[in-house]
Amino acid sequence: MKHAQPKPKAPPETFAPYDVAEHLRNPAEMAAYLDAWLVEAPDDVAGIARALGDIARAQGMAQVAKDAGLSRESLYRSLSAEGNPSFATVLKVTKALGLRLQAHPVDGPQH
Repeated sequence: MKHAQPKPKAPPETFAPYDVAEHLRNPAEMAAYLDAWLVEAPDDVAGIARALGDIARAQGMAQVAKDAGLSRESLYRSLSAEGNPSFATVLKVTKALGLRLQAHPVDGPQH
């Protein structure tokens, strides 16, 4: 009786970590990325803060912090998954990023 040879195990696949900041190459892409978060997950405060952080990393966190009048460490902390930036910080960062927040009516009945 022949015994089947065990198949050799394939080496585990390794992947480089995905960093969205590497793909945010111009202001239009950055604005579209932030807008997608604001539209698709408007209640995800941590996700929106992280999206701002992704954009800031794409532009250079040190320069964004300087332009926003914040320390780089404070900016990293505020825009991390655990961060909870004040609205003043959000406004300073969006201005430093060259972005503008806009308000649009929500679809549905207006009060």
